[in-house]
Amino acid sequence: MAVEVKVPAFGDSVSEVMIGEWHKKVGEVVQLDEGLVEVESDKATQDINSPVRGVLLKLLKQPGDTATVGEVVAILDETAAGAENGAKPAAQPPAAQEAAKPSSAEPRVMPAAQRALNERGLSPDDVTATGPGGRILKEDVQRHASPPPAAPAQPVSAPPAPVTVAAEPTTVARVTGERSARRQSMSLIRRRIAQRLLEAQQNAALLTTFNEVDMSAVMELRKQHQEAFVEKHGVKLGFMSFFVKASVEALLEFPAINAEISGNDIVYHDYCDVGIAIGGGKGLVVPVLRSAEAMTFSEIEKAIGDFAKRAQANQLTPQELTGGTFTISNGGVYGSMLSTPIVNPPQSAVLGMHSIQERAIVRNGQIVARPMMYLALTYDHRIVDGREAVTFLKRIKDCIENPVRLLLEV
Repeated sequence: MAVEVKVPAFGDSVSEVMIGEWHKKVGEVVQLDEGLVEVESDKATQDINSPVRGVLLKLLKQPGDTATVGEVVAILDETAAGAENGAKPAAQPPAAQEAAKPSSAEPRVMPAAQRALNERGLSPDDVTATGPGGRILKEDVQRHASPPPAAPAQPVSAPPAPVTVAAEPTTVARVTGERSARRQSMSLIRRRIAQRLLEAQQNAALLTTFNEVDMSAVMELRKQHQEAFVEKHGVKLGFMSFFVKASVEALLEFPAINAEISGNDIVYHDYCDVGIAIGGGKGLVVPVLRSAEAMTFSEIEKAIGDFAKRAQANQLTPQELTGGTFTISNGGVYGSMLSTPIVNPPQSAVLGMHSIQERAIVRNGQIVARPMMYLALTYDHRIVDGREAVTFLKRIKDCIENPVRLLLEV
């Protein structure tokens, strides 16, 4: 019996996905709940699992295609002989064989051949394929673009030409090597990032305020307690947990920075869902620490470590990437000295951390070298006043330079 494989609902806000890598080929056996194909939404990358145990009969979508929620992307044969004994069937079903055959109208183009086609402005239909299975090779494109030279023309009698003195030829530097360009469609995650950043720039009155923080106290505290912290909690004590804790203290003191605009209303949140910007395998993602005000240092460090690991593997769920009330972005891990982060709508502010550098500063009338970090707070001026923003950032600075305040809640 033929069984349709449909795109499931991944969340209320996800209506479209992009087809990624198929884990099975036509004619192969698929187990119940086994990952069949990787799909990418504008929030995360996940697998569509097989609804039954059967043989993959037909693919209706190829990598790079888009599909809507509920759309059929593949057909399984639940009653195929291979599904009964768990082995690959000796002969593929006719429909599978038909689907596996390369299309004569659209021969498969090898990557090097595609680049050569793009460079010369040709289409696959212009070239005669000589590769196995009707594949177009790079040599096919080169052969088409370089026809054999024409036979030399017979000499024709002509009156002697006037003698002229040729000008000295101008030497022109020649560019050597292959110069190619590639075009590929934007992933849904990248499209969503672009859309939200543009939305933030167009719909909010963004302003950025800066400060700098002396990291000496936090670095000394980490050095003093790192070994005991790792032994007890199984995770290193990083800088991010201090900034999350300091941000929570400041957010509770200045609720407008933890709020959002909804129409003509301001929605204040009595909790702090702090998003942590992480560079994922397919772009920047912002998983959320739920109720960060109730989390300990070790819980924050473990959660961020788990987010980072799963972001690289594209395993974060849409639920983990939505609903934040405030965001922290650490450009310092990439070497950024100073930047102006962009607010993640509908949030009202984002904190930007940067690299730690030893700089000369004045302490008690003396010039000393201290590990300093620039901080940037970008905020929506429609809801947050400049005084609140500056004082908010100053509160974070005070907490980091005197981390004992985070423990004593003063």
